[in-house]
Amino acid sequence: MPPSTLKNTLLCLLVLCAILSLSLTRGVFTVTAATPVAEVLHNLGQPPAKHYIQADPALAKKGEEIVLTGRTTNADGRRTNFVSKYYSCTSCHNIEQEDPDLRFSDPEARLPYVKQKGLPFLQGTTFKGIVNRESWYNDDYVKKYGDEKIKVAHESLRESIQLCAVECSQGREMEDWEIEAVLAYYWTLQFTLGDLGLTDEELERINTESSQPEKQAALRTWLRGFYGQTSPAHFYDAPPSKREGYPGLTGDPRRGKDLYELSCLHCHKAGGVSHYPLGNDKLSFRHLRKMIIKDSHFSLYQIVAYGTYAIPGHRPYMPHYPAERMSKQQVEDLRAYIELMAH
Repeated sequence: MPPSTLKNTLLCLLVLCAILSLSLTRGVFTVTAATPVAEVLHNLGQPPAKHYIQADPALAKKGEEIVLTGRTTNADGRRTNFVSKYYSCTSCHNIEQEDPDLRFSDPEARLPYVKQKGLPFLQGTTFKGIVNRESWYNDDYVKKYGDEKIKVAHESLRESIQLCAVECSQGREMEDWEIEAVLAYYWTLQFTLGDLGLTDEELERINTESSQPEKQAALRTWLRGFYGQTSPAHFYDAPPSKREGYPGLTGDPRRGKDLYELSCLHCHKAGGVSHYPLGNDKLSFRHLRKMIIKDSHFSLYQIVAYGTYAIPGHRPYMPHYPAERMSKQQVEDLRAYIELMAH
């Protein structure tokens, strides 16, 4: 056999071996508790999210700085302008898991959970796992921002970041690279299988069935059932009578104390982002008690249900709480604590 023919034959054999090896190993995917959920779903045939990017640690660090402090440094090493003069992202959002069961957005279960973890109780959902969701600004947020703004943000995390910068934080439009930086940081907060609380047996199920094409669709559905794909948001009104409160509900001042400290004081403490400072003094509680029954944004019922809006000359405002972020029962709990402390 001529040398050239022998060479070509060996080359073909190497290619065939490579193809055979690939076919034998395709679908073999060993997972652990540290494996990202998105990676598992992709291996099971789910297309990557539109907002998926390969996380660059340096870019993610800049995104973290924007989220935590409101600014970072640009490519020239210069400090950027603040995204907002009034708020940072963490004024309204946590960056850690805040629900004990990732399937449900339940404020009643959330309060003791965040208290134990030392986290605030906030109007906005956590950034933990935000890249694992499929929509943002859901449900009743269309009532606040309108069809046109919600249309572009509802199914786009990038557009949601921009909407939050301009509308929620009353700031400037972010540059494309800044949005990518925040997105890169968000990907460092993605869910892992460990975050879902999977048992060793459930991890083994993934390892066993992920290489079986006929089982991959069912495995995807099963895995997605461990966490919410959206963050629901439904608005509610103040009670018909502020004097009587929400019908049929009795407040618990012990829970109200937690709400006051973990929610109200997060923004309204001395040196906080609010221009309306509160404390643990009688003056604060007595003013809050006096205003409860009033048709005023200083009324507990009014501000929780409706918040305030930015107006010309005074752009800082207070976001309201959807039912999934503070329940009517919790509003009554807060009232009970205020009235107890005002005596």
